Order: sequence, then structure tokens, then C-alpha cells
Amino acid sequence: MSELAVIYQDEDLIVVDKPVDLPVHKNDFMPADAAYLTKEVGLLTGKSVYPVHRLDSKTSGIIVLAFSREVAAFLSQQFEQRKVKKSYVVVCKGIPGEGTFDKPVLIKKKKKRINASTYYKTLKSVSTKICYKDFTDVDLSLVMVTPETGRWHQIRQHFAFERFDLLGDTQHGDWTLNKIMTAETGVKRLLLHAHTLSFTHPSSGEKMNLKAPIPGEFEQVLEQLQDYELHYSD
Repeated sequence: MSELAVIYQDEDLIVVDKPVDLPVHKNDFMPADAAYLTKEVGLLTGKSVYPVHRLDSKTSGIIVLAFSREVAAFLSQQFEQRKVKKSYVVVCKGIPGEGTFDKPVLIKKKKKRINASTYYKTLKSVSTKICYKDFTDVDLSLVMVTPETGRWHQIRQHFAFERFDLLGDTQHGDWTLNKIMTAETGVKRLLLHAHTLSFTHPSSGEKMNLKAPIPGEFEQVLEQLQDYELHYSD
């Protein structure tokens, strides 16, 4: 698969930059010939592949997979014990600043809310002249995010609660702003990317610090919408 960039590989594991809209594993709703990450990595390496952690289909970025059940179990335990450090980058509406979101988030399958914590730090902001509904001269920000817990759609929910909607989020975000983004930039994706990952190697004990570059669409959206003037009526 030409889009699949390998960040690191050895005899125990592989770390790749997952493309947007590629599921990690197969589910019952997919056609028999559908692409998914474990299948593509298996074809690429000629090995059996075992997922270690989750990344939503709509989220791009860094993910680690194991070449044996034993290595998968070892790495999964690090995630469960919160010994793995992860960071994401997002583009959102508004200027969040720096802090921690800690409102309980909804767990869809259990239909209840559960405690969650998300640290965030704004890296860059731009002003636009986009106006719609009750919003005037909407600001946009590139934000580094570190989830301290790993809940369903945690980052997307936390930002939506405070009206810092992630651009391209069709489930929790701002539908009108998503439509404007796609119409004016051509970008039609969730602007949420798994950027860095740190874990302990299962064989060497070495601390692995790996990174997936921020996709070009993130900067493209900020550049093309900066100072863009639009008075939008739905």
C-alpha cells in the first residue's frame, strides 16, 4: 500500500503512519475485499500482525503493531498501565490556550459517562473573517493534545464540550464550519492526528520515542482560511 509509511520496524514490531479513513482491523460491516491496517501491514511484511492499541479510522497517525501474540500482550500491558506516552495534534475552532479538560465523556457502547482527562496546549492560532450563526471572525488553532486516559472519542468529545470543535469532526463537531472548510480548501477529513508515541521495547528494554509527521492538510487549512472573509448563511 503506497500510502503506508513505515516509521520503525524490527523482528518484534512495526510502527506505521496510518492513513486517514483506514480501519485498524476488519469488522462485520466491511466488504470482504476491504482494506484495513493489519491486513495491509501483513501484505507489506509477509508476517502475521497483531494490533496493540486502537486508533479510530478517521484519525491518522502513529500506531504500533506486533509480530507475535507475546509482544502484543507485553505492549498492550504498557498501554493499560498508562506507561505509554501519546500526543496528538488537532485543528480546532477558537483558541483553547493551555490546560486540562476533565469532564466525563460518553462511552457509546455502555451508554454512560466516565471520567476522562485531556491535556492541551495551543501551538498556533490564526484569525479569519468567517461569520455564521452566532460566530463572528472565527479563530482557528493548531493544538497539541495529550490524553491522560483513553476513552471513546475522548479528544473529540472534550473539545466539542467547550465549543472548540475539531475541524472535520462529523460526529461531535460543527457541521457548518466543516462544510466551509471543505468548500474553501478542498480538505475533507477529521483534523486529528496521532503525532508521537513513547514506549519501552519488549526485547531490548530501550525507550522508543517515535513520531509521525503532521499531515500537510493541517497547515493548508490554517493558511487558506487565515483572514478569509465569508458571511455564511445556511
